[in-house]
Amino acid sequence: MVQDSTTLLTIAVIGGTGKEGSGLVLRWAQGGYRVLIGSREAARAEAKAEELNGILGDSVIRGFSNADAAAKADLVVLSVPYAAHQPILESIKDAVQGKILVDVTVPLKPPAVRTVHVPDGKAAALEAQALLGDGVRVVAAFQNVGAAHLQDLDRSVNLDVLVCGDDQDAKIEVFQLVNAIEGMRAVDAGPLANAVAAEALTPVLLYINKRYMIAGAGIRITGLD
Repeated sequence: MVQDSTTLLTIAVIGGTGKEGSGLVLRWAQGGYRVLIGSREAARAEAKAEELNGILGDSVIRGFSNADAAAKADLVVLSVPYAAHQPILESIKDAVQGKILVDVTVPLKPPAVRTVHVPDGKAAALEAQALLGDGVRVVAAFQNVGAAHLQDLDRSVNLDVLVCGDDQDAKIEVFQLVNAIEGMRAVDAGPLANAVAAEALTPVLLYINKRYMIAGAGIRITGLD
């Protein structure tokens, strides 16, 4: 259950102008969170915030540059193409020290986005932790959530979200973000090293989408109460 809005974190979604990022922004803002959109161009973030506020019928989302959004937030979510992953992390490194960074990035390698690609660092989330250092608690989550599920606010997002991280308290914070979205269920998927498997599921789901002509294939873990 979503907490009272006065106690909620301020979340910055870096890459919040994209389909996945903006969908997460909408869902969390709808749930009462204070949400900031980060973009390399502040004007683009401001325009997206205005657009999403129009959908919600409220002025609860604000747009900033990536570094400013990260600095103003309690918790930072990174949802960017893998090609932009390292440079954006470098640009917000100082702003995220002492915070939780939720990495949604999947190391897709165009044009073969439906084939698993394992990067040199094994997983985007592991690469993020190595780059940011021990001052940031990196958690991997939301890689297997289709944007189509998030953008339709009248639709319950009926799927599980694998959450991987080395800090249990940080994972608990992310569980709350997952469970704040109607229909989503957080599943503790172990240490950050297990993000290799979570990230690799995304191209498999993209293949399934194309093969069966559906949108937004997701996962459910059986056997859980």
